[in-house]
Amino acid sequence: MINMTENAEALFSNLERFLKTETVVGEAIIVGETTLIPLITVSFGCGTGGGTGNTLKDGEGTGGGLGAGAKITPTAILVIKDGSVTMLSIKGKCNLENLIQMVPGLVSKVSSKMGGFKNKTDKNKTENDI
Repeated sequence: MINMTENAEALFSNLERFLKTETVVGEAIIVGETTLIPLITVSFGCGTGGGTGNTLKDGEGTGGGLGAGAKITPTAILVIKDGSVTMLSIKGKCNLENLIQMVPGLVSKVSSKMGGFKNKTDKNKTENDI
């Protein structure tokens, strides 16, 4: 049986690389005279389990498990422009519209960093997905 302690130690030793300052404060994006710094919420959870059987018939009856999950959600953007700093929440359509108005060229800059938006159609989409 795989040692549960070793698995848990391996999982948590790698968390330091994942959960660091750069995970919460993203890489700055410079658009003309404006600097955008994304702020991100990180949620993480994990669980372990183990067990043994009552008899040695047909096998040893041991078991174990280890699982983890993470969720990364963009929450706000710091906008640094003309010597002033503004924080815009990403929640809500209105705030995204304000960001786009504050930073002309933002959509094309972000699109080029992401390799461009691709027009894909999904045959499995329903009316509720559109």
